[in-house]
Amino acid sequence: MANTTKDNIDKKRKSMNRRRRIKFFRLVFTLVILCLIGSAILFVGFTVYNAGVRVYNEFADMYQGYNDRKAARMGQADPKFDGYTNILILGVDDSKRQEADTILLLSFSNETGKSRIISIPRDTWINSRSHAGRLGMLYGWGGATTLVREVSRLLGISIHQYIVIDLSTFTELIDVLGGLDIYVEENMDYDDEASGLSIHIAQGYQHLSGEEVQKYLRYRGEKLGDVGRVQRQQKFIKALYTKVLQLDTLPKLPAIADLFRNRMETSAEIFDSAHLANVLRKMSSDPPTTLMLPGTENDDGAWIPNTTELEARMSELFPLQDIQQSDAGDADSEPFGE
Repeated sequence: MANTTKDNIDKKRKSMNRRRRIKFFRLVFTLVILCLIGSAILFVGFTVYNAGVRVYNEFADMYQGYNDRKAARMGQADPKFDGYTNILILGVDDSKRQEADTILLLSFSNETGKSRIISIPRDTWINSRSHAGRLGMLYGWGGATTLVREVSRLLGISIHQYIVIDLSTFTELIDVLGGLDIYVEENMDYDDEASGLSIHIAQGYQHLSGEEVQKYLRYRGEKLGDVGRVQRQQKFIKALYTKVLQLDTLPKLPAIADLFRNRMETSAEIFDSAHLANVLRKMSSDPPTTLMLPGTENDDGAWIPNTTELEARMSELFPLQDIQQSDAGDADSEPFGE
């Protein structure tokens, strides 16, 4: 009997010891699993943190590079024009010299969407510390950024973006839009075998294709010469502006966007997208106000700006009151990329 009791006690002790060992191993196993899970979480968190820091640094470097390029392009930006988006449009010919054949300054009011267009003759004479010569020829020497700085200095305004379009892309753009309706003020007949240019467009209201619009703009009549050419540019811009705002243009926007993305040179970057989209969304249906750079043509065919008249006209186009109102309106929200 005593032996049986002792055996039972030994069995219970062994059973209890076994259960204790099992609990101990379970605890150790649980602790090991928790440590592994904790280590994995720390590793993933550290990896995500490092990736986040790397992405942030890359983004910061991209944005700093964008600001550096913007400052190099624009120079010293005048805060008076923060209420406007001023875009220099350059039409470049197909010659080896790559001259700027068309030079236009397109300005939108960020608040009202109203637009202004300043036409600058390509033969405008520039005489600054860095350059002296005809404005259009400077494109082949220093590219769009050189013209941005010279036009900015000439007009006394900040230029925020530029667009460069060649003749073939321009022709395709007009064709994508379905052509333009323009009143041709005189019979245009001109042939130049050397350059391969042949222009024959009858006077009157005409529906012009992209190639015909290009010829209409390149034609120089004997009456007004380059002045008439600039006036036709202004008529074209108004017709194009009206065409873009028509409802039947909406289905063509993807093709137009593709041309801008793949066939045109522009300073606009991803950081400008939100601001430019907002500007285009507010485009006014009113026709743009147009101005030809005041001046006179000298005996050599160069266009000499009349600085006194130019200052007066620029004050009319960009009145201080409107600028102050735009600044006040922008005080509550800062455009992205500006």
